[in-house]
Amino acid sequence: MQVCLATPPAAGAAANSPFTPSATLRRYWNRKINNSIPIPTFLLSKSSPLTPTSLASLISIASQNNLSSHFSTFCSSAHLFCFPDLSSSSSSEHSTDSNFQVYTDRNFSSYGNSRPGGADSFSNYSDNGNVVANSFRRYSRDSTGHSDRFSNYAPDTNVPEQTFATYGAAATGGSGEFKLYAHNVNVPNLKFTSYESDANGRSQSFTTYSDNGNAGDQSFASYGRNGNGVPTDFSGYGKESNVVGSTFKGYSEMGNGEKNTFTSYAFNTNNPTNSFSSYSDGGNSGINIFTGYRDQANVGGDSFESYAKNSNSEKVNFVNYGKSFNEGTDTFKGYGTKGSNNHLIGFKIYGVNNTFKDYAKNGVSFAKYTNQTASASAGAESGRTVNRWVEKGKFFRESMLKEGGVMRMPDIRDKMPERSFLPRAISSKLPISSSGLGELTRVFHASENSSMAGMMASTVSECEREPSRGETKRCVGSVEDMVDFVVQVLGSDVVVRSTEGVKGSTKDVMIGKVIGINGGRVTESVSCHQSLFPYLVYYCHSVPKVRVYEADILDVKTKEKINHGVAICHLDTSAWGAGHGAFLALGSTPGKIEVCHWIFENDMTWTTADH
Repeated sequence: MQVCLATPPAAGAAANSPFTPSATLRRYWNRKINNSIPIPTFLLSKSSPLTPTSLASLISIASQNNLSSHFSTFCSSAHLFCFPDLSSSSSSEHSTDSNFQVYTDRNFSSYGNSRPGGADSFSNYSDNGNVVANSFRRYSRDSTGHSDRFSNYAPDTNVPEQTFATYGAAATGGSGEFKLYAHNVNVPNLKFTSYESDANGRSQSFTTYSDNGNAGDQSFASYGRNGNGVPTDFSGYGKESNVVGSTFKGYSEMGNGEKNTFTSYAFNTNNPTNSFSSYSDGGNSGINIFTGYRDQANVGGDSFESYAKNSNSEKVNFVNYGKSFNEGTDTFKGYGTKGSNNHLIGFKIYGVNNTFKDYAKNGVSFAKYTNQTASASAGAESGRTVNRWVEKGKFFRESMLKEGGVMRMPDIRDKMPERSFLPRAISSKLPISSSGLGELTRVFHASENSSMAGMMASTVSECEREPSRGETKRCVGSVEDMVDFVVQVLGSDVVVRSTEGVKGSTKDVMIGKVIGINGGRVTESVSCHQSLFPYLVYYCHSVPKVRVYEADILDVKTKEKINHGVAICHLDTSAWGAGHGAFLALGSTPGKIEVCHWIFENDMTWTTADH
C-alpha cells in the first residue's frame, strides 16, 4: 500500500514554462509586493508542482466538482497528503511463525486465523514513517495458544492510522502484546473494534503505549466482550502525552473473571480526555485496577458512564486517581448501579474537582479523598512538575536573546506531512469552512471517524473560531491568499522570514550576532503557522506589540555558526490563558511578562521592510 504523497517532478521544460504555478506566483509577488526583495526560495518551494497541462486539466475537473473521481491522480500530481483507500492486504494461510522486521504499510486480513500455537511478531513496523495507515481485520480469529507481539510499532511517525477489527475473536489461550506502540507520534488515530470478543483465557498487555504523543485519539469498542478469564494490562499508557484522548466503550462487557490493570495511565499528560462508557457491564467476578491514573496531569477530563452496570461481584480499585496539580474534571454517572451486587469499589488518594452522580450506595470506600481546590503550595509544586510537558526552550524571556548566551533550542523540526499549496484556481473550489467540510471529505475520500476527517474538521474549527483580543486572523490555502492577507494588514512594503534550518534542535546552543528587526522597535507582524490538512494550509494572524529578531545560532563547543534563527517576542500577554504553557514554563501569569519563541521550520513571520 502506498500513500499518495508524491515528490515534486524534476525540473525540465515544463518547469520553465510561464504557465506553471511557480511562474504565476512570481508574477503575483512582483505585482503585490512594493519593494525589490524577491520572493524567498523557502516560500516559492511550497508552490504547486503541477505542470501547465496537469493544472489546466485539474482546474477543469474542479470546476465540474469531480475531483473525487480523480483522487489518486490529484493527490500524486499536486503533491498532497492523502490516505489511500484501504484495499491491499495479506491473507495467507500460514502454518509457521512469521517475524516481520523493518516492515512498512500493509493491510492484514484473515491473518493468523485458526493458528494452533506459535507466534507472529511485528518488530520495527513502520518506523519513522511520515504517514502510516494499516488495518488488521479478522486477525488471529479462532486461534489456540497463539501469540501476537507488536514491538516498536510506528515510533516517531506522523498521523498514524491503525485499525484492529475482530482481533483475537474466539481465541483460546495465547497472548497479545503491544510494546513501545506508537511512541512519540503526532496525531495518532488508533482503533480497536471487536477486540478479543468471546475469547477464553487469552491475555493482553499494552506497554509504553502512545507515550509522548501529541493530540490524536485511541478508541476501544466492544473490547473483550463475552470473554472468559481475559486479563488485560495497560502499563505506561499515554505517558507524557499532549491533548490525547481515549474512548473505552463496551469494554469487558459480559466478561467472566476478567482482570484489567491500568498502571501509570495518562501520567504527566497535558489536557488528557478519557471516556469510559458501558465498561464491564454485566461482568461477573472481575477485577479492575487503576493505579497512578492521571497522576500529575494538567487539567483535562475523564468521564465514567454506566460502569459495571448489572455486574456481579465486580472489584474496582482506584489508587492515586487524578492527583493532578491543575484541576481537571471527572464525572461518574451510573457507576456500579442497576442490578449490581456484591461489588467492591475503592478509591485511595483521589484528586480534586470531581462529580459523582447516580453512584452505587453500597460497597464503596474512599481513603485520603482530596475534594478541594488546589492549594497555593500545590500550585508551586505543579509549576515544577507540569513543566515536563512544556518542552525546554520552547518559550524564553527576551533578556536571554543576547550574544554569547547559552540556551536550549527546542525541537523546531517541521513534523507535518510534506505537501504543497494548491493553485488558487483549485483551492478556491475547496473552501476551508464548515459548510464545505462535506465536499472536502468527499474529495479526499475521508471516511467517517477517520483521522483524515478528524484533522480536517479540527483545522476548520480553528480557522472559524473567534479571534482573540487584538487578533486578526485568516486561514490561507494558497500563497496568493497569504500575500493578500499580509498586504491587507501590513501594507505592500513587507518582508517574510523563517528560521534557516533545524540544526541545534533539542540541544544547548550559543547565541551569536543578534539583529532587531526595524531597529528592535515594537512593531506589528503577521505570523503564519502550518495546519494539518491534505494541502498546505496556514493559519496566519496579526500579532500586535511584538519585537522580532534574527540571530546566528552557534555550536556551544566550536562557536561555529550552525543555523540562523528568527525569534518573536510577544510583549502583551494579558489576553493569554493562565494555563498557557509559556507561564507554566517561565513561572508567571498573563500580562506580567513578555514571552519569546523561535519561528519553527516552515513557519514564518512577516514584517514591514527595513530601509
